[in-house]
This record gives sequence, structure tokens and C-alpha cells, in this order.
Amino acid sequence: MTVKANQKNLHRQIHSQFQGKRKIPFVAGAHEAGHGRDITWTLRAKQAPEHIREAWIGTSWIVEVFAVGTRDGKPFQATHLFITSLRTTPETLLQLVRDRWSIEGWHWIRDTQLHEDAHRYRGNGAGVMATLRTAALNLLRLAGFRSIRAGLQAVMHDITALLAMAMRRPEAKPC
Repeated sequence: MTVKANQKNLHRQIHSQFQGKRKIPFVAGAHEAGHGRDITWTLRAKQAPEHIREAWIGTSWIVEVFAVGTRDGKPFQATHLFITSLRTTPETLLQLVRDRWSIEGWHWIRDTQLHEDAHRYRGNGAGVMATLRTAALNLLRLAGFRSIRAGLQAVMHDITALLAMAMRRPEAKPC
């Protein structure tokens, strides 16, 4: 579970466990270069202290993930804290965190560009609209748009271009 700053006590308790010269027994790192990013990820984990385990039943680890580098040529730095009940290697934890961030990036696009969180569909309508949004985002990606915003602006008032994208056959990938 991601621990955000709005969970003041838990955030402070975990943050303090990674400060100073404390021994951090589990560390993993990864480097990502490509798609306009050059980021080094560092995960540090340790067994959750008793007071956190008592308050958050089942918690076994507290985790800090630090990412530093550049995105689209601009400096980037982020630190995130987690608690988890998973008992696995630091490398696997780091991969799970990175996978989660890629999913969060997809949801961020859906909310900032399509304002998905503002919609109040009920019943089947919510699933139908989510499916249509996913189809639209995938069509824009297949059409070569790296920016969803630019893609939306390109087809917003051009039904012919939109239909051409929908009718386009995907290119066959070589075996």
C-alpha cells in the first residue's frame, strides 16, 4: 500500500525509519533508459517496527523507493513510501512498485486528459464509457501520437480522421 503524506502519522513513522545512519538490510536498484527517461530506482526495505505491525495488522515490510534522473530532458526526483504484507525479495518488490507506477501513469492520463474521475456514470454505463475511453487511447497510440493531448486535439473536430484511425489495420509484426 502506498503511504502518502495525507496519512501523517504513518508517513512520519516510516520516513523516520529510513533517516540517518540506520542499517537498512534490504536494498535493490534498477536503471531505466528510454522513452525520454533516464531514471535510477533505489528500493530500501526493512521489517516493519512493532508499533506499525500492531496498527497495520499483517504488515511485514516498510519500503522506501527513490527515483532520480531525467524525464524528457528535465530533472526528476521522487520518493515514495510503502507498507506491504508481501514476503519476497527486494528486487521483486522494486519490480512490483515500478509496475504499479506504470499503471498509475495510465490512470493519470485518463484523469487529466479525459477527466474520468469527474464522471458519475452508474451501472453498466461506467464500464461502457471506460471501454470507449480505452479504445480511444489505444487508437491514438496506434496512430502514432506520443501525446494523448495532441491526438485528442487532432481528431476532436475531424470525424473523418477519427473514422480513418478506427478502420486502420494494425501493422503485422515480424516473427
